[in-house]
Amino acid sequence: MIEHLDGAVATTGFDVPVEPLRRATHFTGEPGCIAEAREFAGQFLEQLRNEWCATADERYGGELLLVVSELVTNADRHSHGPYILELEGSDNSVTVTVYDSSVALPQIFPRDPERIGRHGLEIVHAVADEVVVERVPVGKRIRATLRLGG
Repeated sequence: MIEHLDGAVATTGFDVPVEPLRRATHFTGEPGCIAEAREFAGQFLEQLRNEWCATADERYGGELLLVVSELVTNADRHSHGPYILELEGSDNSVTVTVYDSSVALPQIFPRDPERIGRHGLEIVHAVADEVVVERVPVGKRIRATLRLGG
């Protein structure tokens, strides 16, 4: 950012690029890990509000926790090993990434109100602005981006 003071130009120091806030944790599938992941995401969102002045309202916070819950639950149920939850955010978006050891890519099933379960990825697609599923050398990565005011 540049300020003009009586004809002189002075840099304010605010034009320096700032890295997004990033936090990651891992889980082994122990009981309570999904609740821990939600708590981790809640603390991340609070830090984002405080440090980035993100204006994430209660609805947005609920959507973030829903996406974290669905992705971590899927990793917990379908992978054979530990999994990683990574959060990255700024003042206008949060990206939730879950890495797990399963190479099987998740499927979105046709809508069926009679079906019990297997709605997780359908829910994530409905809430997130972008969802990317891809294989990585040790399994797969699912990344969902939510934009503030989405």
